[in-house]
Formats: sequence, C-alpha cells, structure tokens
Amino acid sequence: MLGRVTTPQNLDERFRDAVSALQPGEQRRTPDEPVRDGSALTGVQARELFDAQLASRHLDLAARWLRSFNEGFYTIGSSGHEGNAAVAAALRPDDPALLHYRSGAFYCVRAFQAGLEGDAESDKDPLVEAARDVLRGVVASAAEPIAGGRHKVFGRADLQVIPTTSTIASHLPRAVGLAFGIARNPQAPWPDDALAVASFGDASVNHASATAAFNAAGWYDHRGQRLPLLLICEDNGYGISVPSPEGWTAATLRARPGIRYLAADGCDVAATYDAAREAVDWVREQRRPAVLHLTMVRLMGHAGADAEIAYRPAEDIARDLARDPLAGTARLLVESGSATPEELIARYDEVGWQVRKVAEEVLGEAKLATAGEIVAPLAPRRPLRAARGVADAADRAAGPGAAARLQAFGGRLPEHGGPLTLAQTINATLTDALLSEPGAILFGEDVAVKGGVYGVTKNLHDRFGADRVFDTLLDETSILGLALGTGLAGLLPIPEIQYLAYLHNAEDQLRGEAATMGFFSRGAFRNPMVVRVAGLAYQQSFGGHFHNDNSVAVLRDIPGLVLAVPARPADAAAMLRSCLAAAAVDGSVCVFLEPIALYHTRDLYEQGDNEWLAPYAGPGDWPGGHMPIGRARTYPVGSADDLTILTFGNGVRMSLRVAARLAAQGYGSRVVDLRWLSPLPAADLVREASATGRVLIVDETRRSGGVGEGILAALVDGGFVGAARRIASADSLVPLGPAAQHVLIGEDAITQGAHALLAR
Repeated sequence: MLGRVTTPQNLDERFRDAVSALQPGEQRRTPDEPVRDGSALTGVQARELFDAQLASRHLDLAARWLRSFNEGFYTIGSSGHEGNAAVAAALRPDDPALLHYRSGAFYCVRAFQAGLEGDAESDKDPLVEAARDVLRGVVASAAEPIAGGRHKVFGRADLQVIPTTSTIASHLPRAVGLAFGIARNPQAPWPDDALAVASFGDASVNHASATAAFNAAGWYDHRGQRLPLLLICEDNGYGISVPSPEGWTAATLRARPGIRYLAADGCDVAATYDAAREAVDWVREQRRPAVLHLTMVRLMGHAGADAEIAYRPAEDIARDLARDPLAGTARLLVESGSATPEELIARYDEVGWQVRKVAEEVLGEAKLATAGEIVAPLAPRRPLRAARGVADAADRAAGPGAAARLQAFGGRLPEHGGPLTLAQTINATLTDALLSEPGAILFGEDVAVKGGVYGVTKNLHDRFGADRVFDTLLDETSILGLALGTGLAGLLPIPEIQYLAYLHNAEDQLRGEAATMGFFSRGAFRNPMVVRVAGLAYQQSFGGHFHNDNSVAVLRDIPGLVLAVPARPADAAAMLRSCLAAAAVDGSVCVFLEPIALYHTRDLYEQGDNEWLAPYAGPGDWPGGHMPIGRARTYPVGSADDLTILTFGNGVRMSLRVAARLAAQGYGSRVVDLRWLSPLPAADLVREASATGRVLIVDETRRSGGVGEGILAALVDGGFVGAARRIASADSLVPLGPAAQHVLIGEDAITQGAHALLAR
C-alpha cells in the first residue's frame, strides 16, 4: 500500500509496474515518425530523451544510496522534473544555460548533444560521462569538472552550462544581463543568434530577485532592447514544504509585460518538446524574452532527509506518482510502437547498472585536502599582468588612440589642465578607460543624460554614445545582474550604484552570484566588473541615512571581492585603473567606493589652499604610477616619529588636518591611508604602526562590524605590541542634519585620541 513518503524502492516498483502494463497502440509508427499526431517529437528523439531521463532518475537513486552510508553529500534530486530533457533537446548545445538544481535530465541531454567523451577509450558514452560529472559533485570529488568538489552544481564549460548555486532565483538577474550581453557584444563567446536560458522553481517567482529579473526583461523589451532570453519555470507545486496557491504561478507569469508566456505539461515529453521548440524558435528569431511554464511533480521529496509526511497528503503523492514523467515517456514509446515494455525495462536496468558502477568508481576519488586548495579560485591575483595591462592601455592611449583621446576630451587633455577634484579625476579616468577598453560599458541610474547625481559621469554619454554609456531602470538588483551577465558575455561592465545605502537590497548579487562564479567554476567562467558606489557620510547639505551610509561590513565579508576607497584625487585614477586591469586580467569583482563628501573638495588645511586637488597623469605616467591592489600610502607629517594614524576615506582629510596641528605642537605623525579595505594592506599597516609604537585607528564606519575591527586584528596577527586606540562612529544609522555630528567621528575626537596615546 502506498505510504505517505515516496521512497526510492516504491518509485522503482511503481515504474516497473506501470511500464509492464503498457500496451501497443493501434497505429504503429516508424522511429522517424512523430510519436503521436500533432507532435514534432519522433520516436528516435523520444528514445534519446528517455535515456537521458533514465540517467537522471538513476542519479537520484545513486545519490540516496551514497547518502545511506555517509558518502553522498547532496540529495536534492530531479525526480519528477525529467521533462526538462525535452527543453534541452529544443535548444542548441551552444546556447548558454543557467540551471537550477533539478536539471539532471537537461544536463544529460546537453552532454549527449555535445558528444561528451571520457578520458579512457572505454568511457565514450556521453550519458555515462554526464553521470560521472554529477556523481563527482555528489561525493565532493576534487575531479568534478566545474566546481572541483566545492559544491554539487550543474555546470561544465564545454557544455556551455554556467554553474549557479542559487536556490532562490538570484541567478535570474544575471540571465537578463547575459541575454543583454549576447545581443550587445559581437565578440561574445557564443554565436550571434544564441539565446540565454535559465531555469527556476515555481516558488522562486515570489523572490525579489526573480521579480527584479522579470521586471527588467519586460522593461528592456518595452524600450526596444533586444533580449534573447528564455526563462523556464518548473512548477511542481511546492516550495520545499509550502504548497503554491492554485493558479498563482501561472497568473503571475502571465502578467509580466514584455515577456511572452507559454505553458505545457512538463510530465508529457512530447508536449514539453513542442512547447519548448515554439518558445526557443520565437526567442531566437525575435530576440525577445519568453517564459515557458512547465507543470511537473516532485518525487522522493525535496531532499534525502525530507520528512514529507509532515506536510504532504497521501493523495497528493499518489497523484504525483501517477504523473511520473518516465512512465509517461515509456507510454509514448510503447503506444507508438517505438519500443516494447520489455525493452524499456531492460534499458532502465542497464542504465541503472551503469550509473551505480560510476557511483562506486567515484567513491574513492580524492577530495579537496587543504584550505589553500579550496580558496585558490576565489581571487586569483596576477599583479604583474595587471601592471602590464595598465602599461598596454597607456601605450594605446599615447599611440594609436592619441587622436581619438584628444577628440574625446574636446581638444583639451586633462593632464594639460589644472589640478582636478576627486569627481573630475574619476570622470577623466573613466573616459580613458572607455577609450582603451572597447568592451567597457558604463551604466546605472542617471549616469548618461544627467551625468550622475554629482556630475561624476558628466559628458561620458556624449563622448561614447548610448551603446557604451546608458541609463538603466531604477533597481540595484537589475543593475548588478546586468553587470554579472555582460561580464560573462565578454564585456567589462562598470555599473554605478547611486548611493551605498541603495546597495544593501542587492547585496546578494555580489555575495551569492559575483563572488561565487570563479569559486564554483574554478575560473572556467568569470564575471569581471568594477562597481562604482557613491557612499560614506559627511555630506553637509544633503543628509540622512539613505545618502550618508557608513556601513561596508557586508562588502568586506565577501570572499575575493576587492574594495577600494579613494580619498584623494592623487590616488583615485591609479586605483581605478588597477581595479579595471584586475577585472580584465583576473576577472576580479571590484567595488570602487567613492566618498561623496570629497567629490568636490578643493582645500585641505584652509580655505583657498587647493591642497586637496591633484594634476591628472597622462598616459606616459600611468605605468610608473601604477598602484597595486592592497598597498597603503603614508603621509609623513613633521618628524613622523611619535604617532601612526591608520585611516581611510573621509578620515584621511580629517587626520591630515589633526596631524598638522600636532606637528605645530612638536609631535610628528604618519597618516596612513589604507586605500584598500579588502584586501587590507596588512603588511603596510604593521610596518607603519611599528615605526612609532603608537597607533590611532580613525574609522568612519561603525564601532561594531566596522573596518577598525579588521585593522586591530591585522595588527595583532602581524605581531604589533605597541599601544593602540580606536576612534569609530557610533553604532547608529546616520541621522538628518546637524545631529549626524553626534554619531560620526570628527576632528575633535581624533585630536583627543591622539593626545591620549601621546601621553602614554
């Protein structure tokens, strides 16, 4: 009798019983004919898809077998979703795909399409090799072809399957960006008529990232932007343990403007294939987005230890078993005369034996053995190549690109003018970047027509046109998703987030998508980008938390991410060029955090001194002025023997002013601008701290979770044994108006902290 949990044994027995009971149909068809009237799926194709479905099913069974003796570490399976094999068959193997975790059959078909081969002569069966890939992920084998044992994901570079670890559709904004990049970049690593495909579960339509992606796709379509994107919603009626309301998924997908809606029974391989072909052909020809809604079932629960008895009625499980897609494909084959029940059961057993054999083989493969081995793909740093990239850009700017450069700057090169502010320096550097990097694109809210809120991107749209510099919709998740996808497509995106506070609702696009790509693909795929963010506090005339955010903890917590904070115009250009070179050379994800309050600052010590300005370096000076990631700058004041001040951003200007007053009192200081908050310039900090034995940390972020905590830890780890004191902003959001002065650090607090240390 059917229980309330679908076990592997029960599923196996039900499949055998269902296939054994099948009877040939009245009309016998040849293998090259459609399996039924009105369908384009032939008997030959159906047999191939059936094999892929069988392999996927047996992969689930093998994963649970491995888990039974603690040798398998991932059991979320594809059982009930094997209809996605037909979607893969409707696509081309060179259509890049972002697959969610129930895509076993899709992956097997893609392997078959590409003729995936093993290393040994005896291992030439693509389905066997696809099974080996997946099972290596299940057992966390270091030989797994995409993540190398770091996670069980569907991905392989030569299959154009881009890995994603998302369980909440956070990969969908990337998919929009990927389609945008395919349409925009003729040098993308895929054919001009390729399309981007991404699959997700029905519950994910409710996630903010999915909503953002649907909205962005429709928005671009509304504006006439070509977007060859196919989204596949695989709807099994459950989000882990929460049933989806009847009709909700269809209603919400149908309501998306600018996205064509198609639907099919995902348990019927012929219906799925026909709908998928219609969707694929339409997207490929029209270069417009579509969503294919497939109704499916979930067999054997959500995961291996999933106690379905707590939330799934027995009648629901019985209904799902009756719709088993494997049994459905078998029915088509038998009724069309393409196979007999005995042949199909024999093939089921044969594939099962092959998969189990592979499972036994991968059991003994080596696992990741050291921390260094695990983190190696996170943030590859090739500083010599990055420096060479800066030098090459300089050569192009001074040589073949000299005339275009002169024209872009309106006949007046910035290095021939007077000293520039921070905002002017960044603008000039972006101009040079767009000139020297043909694949660079700059986008965000108000960056084009308006030139940015603070004028930092002024004239760039006029200089380079709407293909290179353009405004986006007002949604940070979509902006970062656009960067993620266009980076995959071979471009060098430079997105702008208008304010630091606005970044927080889109942080996972950096944490869960950008930072994971190199890690889970061992560098096979990368999403280079330099995210410009206007942020930090101390605006005098435009206050409040949303425009004066001093929280960077979440950015410093993202493994591999580069976080740069230029305080002075003298550093900004070289730092930005370093970030762009690291992105281009190493695929780095960089955040370039620009202190708003210093954008237009001109003076340092007194009004009219213009000491905060700096001349712009011409191309001939770029190589010599190259600034490697993770190096600080020290400003000696007076004798520089008595006190070391470690700071960044707005703290640099305040600390230099305090240091000048201390020098007048006979105390020498060295003000160290970190410049890089991740990775911290730890060696520089320890060296400069040890030079005086007294360290004052001036941290404009919050006392709890702020940068100062990391600086203190770096000093301790580096063996510093002198005196240290920390000045940090209060654990508070930044209030409006003059009240902000009560929670942010100021020169008085820095002075008091300095004297307290000097008195010791």
